[in-house]
Amino acid sequence: MSLRDRLVVTTAAAARFGSGILMGTALGFYIGESGGSDLAAALVYTAYFAGMMVFAPVWGAVADVTGRRRAVLVATGLGATLAVLPLTVVDVESGSGGIWAAVGLRGLYASFAAAFPPVMLTVVSAAGGESGRGRSIGFFNSARAVGFTGGQLTAGALLGLLLPDSLFVVIAALSLVSTVAVAFLLDDAPKPDADPTLAEVVSEVRQRLLPAVDERAHLRTNGLQWLYVALALRNMSVLGVMSLMPVYLPQSLGLSEFLMGVLLALNPAGQAVFMLVFGRVADVTGRKRLVTFGMAGSALFALVAAAATLPATAAGKFAVGVVAFLLIAASFSAMTTGALAFIGDVAPPNRESELMGLRTTAKGVGGVLGPVFVGGLALVVSKEVAFVAGAVPGVLATLLVAVTLVESYGARARVPLFGS
Repeated sequence: MSLRDRLVVTTAAAARFGSGILMGTALGFYIGESGGSDLAAALVYTAYFAGMMVFAPVWGAVADVTGRRRAVLVATGLGATLAVLPLTVVDVESGSGGIWAAVGLRGLYASFAAAFPPVMLTVVSAAGGESGRGRSIGFFNSARAVGFTGGQLTAGALLGLLLPDSLFVVIAALSLVSTVAVAFLLDDAPKPDADPTLAEVVSEVRQRLLPAVDERAHLRTNGLQWLYVALALRNMSVLGVMSLMPVYLPQSLGLSEFLMGVLLALNPAGQAVFMLVFGRVADVTGRKRLVTFGMAGSALFALVAAAATLPATAAGKFAVGVVAFLLIAASFSAMTTGALAFIGDVAPPNRESELMGLRTTAKGVGGVLGPVFVGGLALVVSKEVAFVAGAVPGVLATLLVAVTLVESYGARARVPLFGS
């Protein structure tokens, strides 16, 4: 990618993911502050990943079918921005009515924001080519992590300074910055011979998302279908635990809003570094080992997070929290870089956005089930016990990819089992 393209991608990714994480953290915090239950706070995550789960492959398929990636990104970016604005007049802290309105708007936001990851990843993956795909994806994910870091730090700083309506104006403004940035993206997507009609687009998207039994061979390449299952299980673990962090950190660990923001920001800040490192590793050692390591580290994260209440001092609790969030930063970076490069390796050229979107759908399944699973458990047992139970799907995900995934790149391509 040229310097211009890198600036556009960095600005768009940082603003899109920054606005999204700031919105989610703020909603979870406000619900907890208003006396909402742990499950209610967790539903903010569930709503987000429900929108991602349903709409990511749809937008990805639309981009592939029409060949208009930039137009899809601009249109959905505007939709996401407009979905934030009603929160400036909704009183999230007013009780159940405000909580349900907030959860619904979070889901609406996600239904539009879902287009960004699969479509932008396809642009970036194609720019890197086969030999540089890992590095190119690592760059994108590093920019994404910068947005998450800024969003978490901003959340920690602004939650105590701004009223909710003012904070949601800031979030909408960030979303708009991303939308404007993608308007300058160079769109080199393969174009159809003739512009399809709306009916043709709908028909083609439906056939892609619901393929006949004899048209699913692309999902079986190198065990791709099992990667999607493992991603769903992994996200059950991590997002189930993460959904309670806006409540767990201030209430169970006794952290201030500022320290909560600092701790949450360690994850994406670490990703900004680890993504670049693992992007190069993926192009040298292959994809499978990174995916397996990332899955295992994700399960371990849930256990370390549960142990954060064990130290007697506030400093000790904070230190264990630091270890937990640096661990998930490294694990997520390895898993994501390896998985995205793997999908780019095995995807047919005219289905890459679609298969990137299915990855988001698989993650969304875990994002829907995990917060309900862990948040529901936290209603009847302690959060620490709920976190330990939440590690179980991550362990299953690790075993699944270790046994079923077949390396897709380099000298280790097609090596079965553990890649030995």
